Amino acid sequence: MSDIFTRRDYLVFQNASLLDRPDPDLPVCVERTVLVWVPLAFLWFRAPWHLATLFKKTPPKAPLSKLYICKQVLVSLLFLTAVSELAATFGEDYGSANKKNPPVLYANPALFVVSWLLVMLLQEAVRRREKAVDSGSLFLFWLLQVVCEIFSFQSLLREALKEGEIASRPHFHLFYIAYGLKLIALVLSAMADVPPDLQDMAKKNPEVGAPFLSRITFNWFNRMIFKGYKRPLVLEDMWELNEMDSTGYISQRFEEMMSQELRKARIRLQKKQDRKKKSRSKPYSDHNGLVKGISQDMLIMVRMEQSEKRSKIEKKEDGETNYPHSWLVPSIAKTFKWVLIESAFFKLLQDLLAFVSPQLLKLLIGFTKDKPVHAWQGYLYASLLLLVAIIHSMFLQQFTLRSFKLGMRVRAAITAAVYKKALTLSNDARKESTVGQMVTLISADAHCFNEVTNFIHLLWSCPVQIALALSFLWVELGPSVLAGLLVMVLMVPINGLLAIKSKSFQAKSMTYKDKRMKILNEILSGIKILKLYAWEPSFEAQIQGFREQELQVMRKSAYLSSIPTFIFFCAPTFVSLATFAVFVSVSPNNVLDAEKTFTSISLFNILRAPLGMLPLLISAMVQMSVSKRRLEKFLSRDDLDINAVNHDNSHSAAVSVTDGTFTWERNGQPFLKNVSLDINPGSLVAVVGAVGSGKSSLISALLGEMHNLSGSVNIKGSVAYVPQQAWIQNATLKDNILFGSDLDELRFQRVLEACALEQDLELLPAGIQAEIGEKGINLSGGQKQRVSLARAAYSSADVYLLDDPLSAVDSHVGKHLFERLIGPQGLLKDKTRILVTHGISFLPYVDEIVVLVDGVVSEVGSYSSLRASKGAFSEFLDTYAKQESSEAQEKSERTCGASPVFPLYSSMREKENFSPRAKEELGSKKGQRLIETETVQTGGVKFSVYLQYLRSMGWCYGTMFITVYFIQNLAFIGQNLWLSDWTNDAVRYPNESTYPARIRDVRVGAYGGLGMAQGFLVFVGTLLLADGAICASRTLHTRLLSNILRAPMLFFDTTPSGRVVNRFAKDMFTVDELIPAALRSVILKMLELLATLVIICLAVPLFTAVVIPLIAIYYFVERFYLTTSRQLRRLDSVSRSPIYSHFGETVSGLPVIRAYGYQERFLEQNTVTIDNNLKCVCQLIVSNRWMAIRLEFLGNLVVFFSALFAVISRDSLDSGLVGLSVSYALNVTLILNTLVRMTSQLETHVVSVERVKEYAEIPNEAAWIAEKRPPDGWPSEGRVRFEDYKVRYRPELELVLHGITCDIRSNEKIGIVGRTGAGKSSLTNCLFRIMEAAEGRILIDGVDIARLGLHDLRSRLTIIPQDPVLFSGTLRMNLDPFEKYSDEDIWKVLELAHLKDFVGGLAAGLQHEVAEGGENLSVGQRQLLCLARALLRKSRILILDEATAAVDLETDNLIQTTIRREFAHCTVLTIAHRINTILDSSRVMVLDAGKIVEFDSPATLLQKQGQFFALARDSGICTAETTSL
Repeated sequence: MSDIFTRRDYLVFQNASLLDRPDPDLPVCVERTVLVWVPLAFLWFRAPWHLATLFKKTPPKAPLSKLYICKQVLVSLLFLTAVSELAATFGEDYGSANKKNPPVLYANPALFVVSWLLVMLLQEAVRRREKAVDSGSLFLFWLLQVVCEIFSFQSLLREALKEGEIASRPHFHLFYIAYGLKLIALVLSAMADVPPDLQDMAKKNPEVGAPFLSRITFNWFNRMIFKGYKRPLVLEDMWELNEMDSTGYISQRFEEMMSQELRKARIRLQKKQDRKKKSRSKPYSDHNGLVKGISQDMLIMVRMEQSEKRSKIEKKEDGETNYPHSWLVPSIAKTFKWVLIESAFFKLLQDLLAFVSPQLLKLLIGFTKDKPVHAWQGYLYASLLLLVAIIHSMFLQQFTLRSFKLGMRVRAAITAAVYKKALTLSNDARKESTVGQMVTLISADAHCFNEVTNFIHLLWSCPVQIALALSFLWVELGPSVLAGLLVMVLMVPINGLLAIKSKSFQAKSMTYKDKRMKILNEILSGIKILKLYAWEPSFEAQIQGFREQELQVMRKSAYLSSIPTFIFFCAPTFVSLATFAVFVSVSPNNVLDAEKTFTSISLFNILRAPLGMLPLLISAMVQMSVSKRRLEKFLSRDDLDINAVNHDNSHSAAVSVTDGTFTWERNGQPFLKNVSLDINPGSLVAVVGAVGSGKSSLISALLGEMHNLSGSVNIKGSVAYVPQQAWIQNATLKDNILFGSDLDELRFQRVLEACALEQDLELLPAGIQAEIGEKGINLSGGQKQRVSLARAAYSSADVYLLDDPLSAVDSHVGKHLFERLIGPQGLLKDKTRILVTHGISFLPYVDEIVVLVDGVVSEVGSYSSLRASKGAFSEFLDTYAKQESSEAQEKSERTCGASPVFPLYSSMREKENFSPRAKEELGSKKGQRLIETETVQTGGVKFSVYLQYLRSMGWCYGTMFITVYFIQNLAFIGQNLWLSDWTNDAVRYPNESTYPARIRDVRVGAYGGLGMAQGFLVFVGTLLLADGAICASRTLHTRLLSNILRAPMLFFDTTPSGRVVNRFAKDMFTVDELIPAALRSVILKMLELLATLVIICLAVPLFTAVVIPLIAIYYFVERFYLTTSRQLRRLDSVSRSPIYSHFGETVSGLPVIRAYGYQERFLEQNTVTIDNNLKCVCQLIVSNRWMAIRLEFLGNLVVFFSALFAVISRDSLDSGLVGLSVSYALNVTLILNTLVRMTSQLETHVVSVERVKEYAEIPNEAAWIAEKRPPDGWPSEGRVRFEDYKVRYRPELELVLHGITCDIRSNEKIGIVGRTGAGKSSLTNCLFRIMEAAEGRILIDGVDIARLGLHDLRSRLTIIPQDPVLFSGTLRMNLDPFEKYSDEDIWKVLELAHLKDFVGGLAAGLQHEVAEGGENLSVGQRQLLCLARALLRKSRILILDEATAAVDLETDNLIQTTIRREFAHCTVLTIAHRINTILDSSRVMVLDAGKIVEFDSPATLLQKQGQFFALARDSGICTAETTSL
């Protein structure tokens, strides 16, 4: 043996005896060949992937790092050792004639020489590879080198110690030198070599600089875990995303694939439609010869019947397939194909390794039965179980990481695609998709795709696992396994039927969810109107109606899903029962022994996962198919025609329309007909016409928002657009004006002055940096319009399209805007301006006037020429002679006294909307913010939140289902102990022929009965939980909705609607769908874990020694992880809200965004918003994997210790108990993993309950109905008395009304005027108790309104608000949501509101569907409907809150005339917008700084020449006219 390195005859496999002894060793042949060549083979196999980098034309990274130099020096030394070893072998052979070395001693050093050169090249390739910090392949190579050479290491030592001398010193020393160098190389390969250009990125995202070992164990995430444990995480703590996880990268690749697949789908659809057309035309061509004998009448009847049937079928088919379909999934697959392939590879390896453990278990049971076998074999099997389990865990976590990141990327891709589509949707498509439906697409439907793609590989993995399990079972039990296979096959159609039914439930549920979210979005948009009209109960009932339908579908779906749950729990029992029963029945020689049974049980346990997942996966696929259809339908809808407007700069005209005919709907009637216009550059053109004549439509046509049926439109240069209803972003005032442009301070100041915004800045808490609330909630209509004008003015566009921007501002402000901004001497004098206006006073100063009548351009010309023509324009002017007259007198306003002609005052909403927030925290930046950052709860979820959910569920349901599950686990323990005892029958009846059939039948019957009991108990428990979950969902939603509707207006002013929508969308989805499933899993897995530990401890008592330490470690790791995971889940929820808010804001401002051409900027903003959410999701995914890998290691230790103690105690244990303990220990890893995952998911899902609870506990406004009810017919007189009335926004803020005291007599007409911030709107808000009194009181007909319920008060008052808000639904619902009035009453008020002819002309009449936000009606028509509401209610007190501020003169005239006539016997309070509208008031109240400074008749106040006189003078109303009035 001393010449081990030189004897050729020793290199044969003659050393089997080396293993058959207590201290085993491997044959030298294996050590010197196989164990040397395996690592080298791996190196050469992986080399091409790395070497490819060297051939790319990329400059090498510089400078060379110290680590890189150390690695290369180390490999150089190894190269020298290999050369030295080769030289030593040559020296020995040629220095001695007697002994020759074997060829392997030449081959191995030669291989190493070449391999070390290759390693040096590979290390250089890694250095050149972009963003590479190390190489996993090289780390694994060094690891294999070190591990494989351990055997040679110990053999050489053992031989030297045994012989007492070293046979070949050169080889001996060189081997140990090389081994030491390889150990150092292994350590160095585990270190990251971060290049300088990546170091900054590595600080922002540690994964970038993490070495291979850290990446596979997720150690790089330790920093985040420790940080999360020490303090609650915030959004700023989130690390940057990898490029492949960023929305921009994902979206770009997905868009490319989507466009290709969508194009193919459109071609397929076109071909299908062409085939249909051909098939439809065939039946009539061959009809003549068949019908000669049939009468003509009969033929017509037959044809009519056939036509009706065919049209029904075609309508149904077209409804289902009239859009391109089956393209979304291929697009996703092609976009993420490499991630799919990579994760599939890991999944395949993990599945294959899962079947190694049962085989090792079989060997271990055989070892415990075969007592003479050497003990080292048992320890080897235990060690192999641990090693296989660790490698299995590594592959599983890498697969899971990639799968969940894939789901995240798919959700990001879909969300970005839906947003991008929303930016380009045509108007037809926008009508089909409300904001609520689009929000559902990016919340529920994108989430559904996310969930399915997480587990998409199970589609092929489950069948593979089932096939492998059955193959191994065949080996154990033979043909008997076919019985189990038959049971599984029978389950497939059952699951299929359940899946089909589940699909219909899912579709219904999504329909009701869409309707619910649609109404909710409208409620949040028009919440103030609901409160002022006391309509909350009606809309609450509508939402609750849809919610109840949704819950009924959910209940049916939950009941249906309990059947697959029953099958899931019974399947392994049914399969194993059928297999074992047939096995012991077919032959008396077949007796179950421990090896067969527990190997089979392990395989059945593996089989259990795919059997359970398949029905769940099928169900998820069904849900995804519903979402797929909805997404495909939306994403394939028509885009706005980008070629509808040409931008040919060679045209002489700035704006040119040639024979243009336009319509809002592709197949609808033309709305604008034969329009021809040529507008010269730099000219000012006014567009006038009656309500509904098509003025706004003309602007929309110029913007390309309408369908161009014929003709052409050309605009030279860029466009700025000011819509009739201003669109304001939730951003600072500065950002709203700049709108993405760079700041030019001089131009900015000129724009502020021209738009009369300078004084507003003094009122705003933070000046130009003041934050504007969502939809401009804290600005008045006039303010919003001036900000919108400022945005347009600052853009320095070539063409300005102004859709009646001056109607929303006071006349003096309008004059200022015209003179300083729009008019011939204004800031935009050199620009082309198209101004839709009803201000007759401006018309003499425009270059050209376009008159529209019923969608046709009636006249075009200058003011004087049109006036002389006596046409439509002349009639238009004559209608408003009074306004013209007053305008003429404005020229002589000097008679009213000297004053600045254009004071920079505006008709903003009151100062108190801003100043209290400035004063709230003097010097504090927080006080400057209207919308504060959303609150993120920190720390553990309070136990009260769990109690809240359980209380909502009902204690009865909670107690019952937990009890049922506990009994089920007792049955589980009993079944397994019974099986263990059953296997001992092989020992009790060694002779198979003596095994009694009676005992066999008892064994089979009891085993099956206990399995059936488990399934039945879980089924019952699931039904109980389903009912409880429905109760909880109903209760939580009802409380949330009820409380939101009862929240004060201040809450809605300061809370973006996206946050509220998030509660009703994502959080309620979590409560409905995710919490019940997580709760059931947690309870079942917890009980299953306890049962498994009890079984192992009963089988191997020694195991109890490690149970407590393992539980302690488990608890510590779980607590450590949960702190971070919980907060990450909260941050995920919080960071989703801005996605929804930004989405809703974008959709509402689409025409503005498209007009300015800023789609790309909004897409980038959306990308940033999604990325902020993805950062949280990405960290959450990694935190789950961080926890899972550690739990897997913990579970692997359970397996190892149970096997180890079984080996130690093999003399005292029977094989049945060993098999039982280890087979269930193998299951512990899965149980632990699932338990912690579901526990953390439950805790993070319960955060949704916490968030719902937060908004369900917002302080309410006063009760809707109080104990003190007003008498019937109150108020009968309409007297209003203010007694020292004071009010403030919050207790800590200053007063905004200072001791108002006044008497308003019955039937008086009171005008309320005042400068900006005087308190006008606050006064009317107080009448409705939108704001509550700080001191004093308001009496109406002698009743203190503070003692009444809000609905008793608000329902007896009537207001016509400034903004005409309508809700989607019928016209009738918008007028009478409680259906108190008859159709006759409604037609009567429509006639009084001048709408009878319009509504009568509609096909559906009162049932005409109003679009979301009333978009299918003009602004004037909407305001007239608001007048009809007031007429229908007709209370004794009417408040007009600048009701005609945003309407044209014609609508204003109609409203004023109707109010004077119909409300003659009512008390009317009018907040004046146009001073001339209140000159016929009984008295005028002048407010200043929250106090009444003047209160008398208009004539008296004008004679006093006080503040009212100043306001009248500013508006151009002179004393002569007023005195005569």
